[in-house]
Amino acid sequence: MVKNLISVVIFTSLIALSGCSSWVYRIDIPQGNFLDRRGIEKLQLGMTKEQVKFVLGTPVISDAFKDDTWNYVYILNSGKSKKLDKDKRFIVKFTDGILTDASGDFDLPESFNTPIEN
Repeated sequence: MVKNLISVVIFTSLIALSGCSSWVYRIDIPQGNFLDRRGIEKLQLGMTKEQVKFVLGTPVISDAFKDDTWNYVYILNSGKSKKLDKDKRFIVKFTDGILTDASGDFDLPESFNTPIEN
């Protein structure tokens, strides 16, 4: 009888504690390059790789065999809610070391199509 009572108390305690798992603090985990609108607005056709790197930072992914495409990826895994997770991607393409195209989750400014004067 006492063993059954202890088993019931332990079982009830475990069920009650399993409901407390939402109290555990989970941190946000940012990964990659955080890009903002101000950096994207500074891009212009004809920029060199060094200029793009100065504006946007070093890309997360660049092809080791073909260094003409840079991928900027930002992933935020929220510890609180899956609804807050963010995933942004931006791709920059070069021809002979000069910026020729950019695309991704950001809208390019009108000034992007105006070639930069060197």
